[in-house]
Amino acid sequence: MNSYITKRLVSAVITLLLIATLTFVMMHSIPGGPFTRERPVPDEILRTLNEKYHLDDPLPKQYFDYMKGLITFDLGPSYSKIGTTVNELIAGGFPDSARVGGLASILIIVMGIPLGIISALKQNKTIDYFVMFMATLGVTVPSFVIATVIIYIFAGQLGWLPSFGLSSPLGYIGPVLALAGYSISFVTRLTRSSMLEVLRQDYIRTARANGIPEFWVIAKHAVKNALIPVVTYLGPMVAAILTGSFVVERIFAIGGMGRYFVESVSNRDYTTIMGMTVFYAAFYIIMVLLVDLAYGLIDPRIRLGKEE
Repeated sequence: MNSYITKRLVSAVITLLLIATLTFVMMHSIPGGPFTRERPVPDEILRTLNEKYHLDDPLPKQYFDYMKGLITFDLGPSYSKIGTTVNELIAGGFPDSARVGGLASILIIVMGIPLGIISALKQNKTIDYFVMFMATLGVTVPSFVIATVIIYIFAGQLGWLPSFGLSSPLGYIGPVLALAGYSISFVTRLTRSSMLEVLRQDYIRTARANGIPEFWVIAKHAVKNALIPVVTYLGPMVAAILTGSFVVERIFAIGGMGRYFVESVSNRDYTTIMGMTVFYAAFYIIMVLLVDLAYGLIDPRIRLGKEE
């Protein structure tokens, strides 16, 4: 196990460095620069800005300085928000994104997995048809449509929810539902199909033939094995949701990472784009590693590393 974790950590670091390098190259391959505007900036001011932010240095030196800052967790200054660093933007935006994403993730797990299990156990019955109809509908409807409907009906027409911001607990309901809608439906369908496959296995029939109560057959044998593909999906999903949804945060005017990322792309803010990309990549890699470690807890037959 220790050997496996060490290999994965080394692989994660290498992957992160490759992502940072690729992002750096792509940003500097785009014509123009972070201070290129529709109204041209005077040459003297442009030279001063390039000198201040070391953009006139040779590209290898800029890359070396950027990687040095990355290793020391210094993502550099923001070019579009003067006097603000990328670290401060992430520290200011991530908490809101994480709170909304955390609540959405809990809702997805609490609703998606039980609904999938119930649907599988009641296959071809009314409740199964109803759950699958709602899950299919949820998969096909984009998050921005759900967000727009929530704002129009529950905020605009009924006045039950605020239309923007997170100033009150009610403000979380809209973005959480919009974020969770697709994933609840997908997790429900995935859990159902995985559960049905497990229920057809020989060891389930053997457990029932041996007189083990149905509750324990389902809880101890079926559910644990059915959750493996679900956990595989949940890891990357949680990483994506916790780091913010560009569209949902924009619609509900949430000051999360999604808003900053969209603004940085519009403003050609190199350091912010690269910093947030690396931050998301690191978060994603951590969640994938946790998923791999969770496999051994869900199913003891799965062994990692040399113990395999």
